[in-house]
Amino acid sequence: MEKFYGKINIIGIGPGALETMSGQSIAALTRSHTIVGYKRYLDLVRKNLPELPQERFCDRGSNMMAEVERAKECVFLARTTKQEVAIVSSGDAGVYGMASLIFEVLRETKVQAEVAVEVIPGITAANSAASLVGAPLGHDYANISLSDLLTPKEVILKRVEMATAADFVLVFYNPASKKRRSLLVEAIAIIKKYREMETPVAIVSNAYRESEESSLLTDLKQLAEHYHLIDMQTLVIVGASTTYRFEQFMVTPRGYHKKYELHEEEGDGSHL
Repeated sequence: MEKFYGKINIIGIGPGALETMSGQSIAALTRSHTIVGYKRYLDLVRKNLPELPQERFCDRGSNMMAEVERAKECVFLARTTKQEVAIVSSGDAGVYGMASLIFEVLRETKVQAEVAVEVIPGITAANSAASLVGAPLGHDYANISLSDLLTPKEVILKRVEMATAADFVLVFYNPASKKRRSLLVEAIAIIKKYREMETPVAIVSNAYRESEESSLLTDLKQLAEHYHLIDMQTLVIVGASTTYRFEQFMVTPRGYHKKYELHEEEGDGSHL
């Protein structure tokens, strides 16, 4: 007889607005028996999908430090109810989200054969932030989290140094918290060894979250003046050596101008 599995839907809800959630994620949330997550993210789902019954929502731990508890609860519910259970992350669940932790719990508890898993992608925080300031991710870039809760400070700073030396655009997740602000300062000091002071920098907070959203373009020289704007809901994007300001935008060219003629000759008409 075929065994009936429970299922875990690991869902990235993007920045949180309904229009930035995929149809795939909405469908999975709608059919899930229980939705587990951090309260802030559950509130976004409730707001966007008010037709979902309130009893479906399961907030296990009211702070961001309860990820392991949420992951274990999600696996337990999928196994015992034999229903579909959703766990939500902002952005994409596979990028500093809950996806890797769910797989770790499944591996450690040795119950992966009893639960089906689907990872449903979402718009990443980097993509959301970048769209508000132009095209800073037009060429190669590196995402680096500045949180040292799970990664040693020395490892983080080594990654910053190597990515900067390789001339990547840098996207800093978790750049500063109330208790941790020095890592950003140290990371920027490393970058200044390789970049010009006029290198564009974007500070984007709460992208696509209505009245909370803010974005600012500055440069390495003036960045320190704006450190007070940066918290855990902020992404900091530091340009590569080729990144430039164009009016109110930040742009990293891919190099088309080296291969193609971008300006139109007078009377050419080739665009018709």
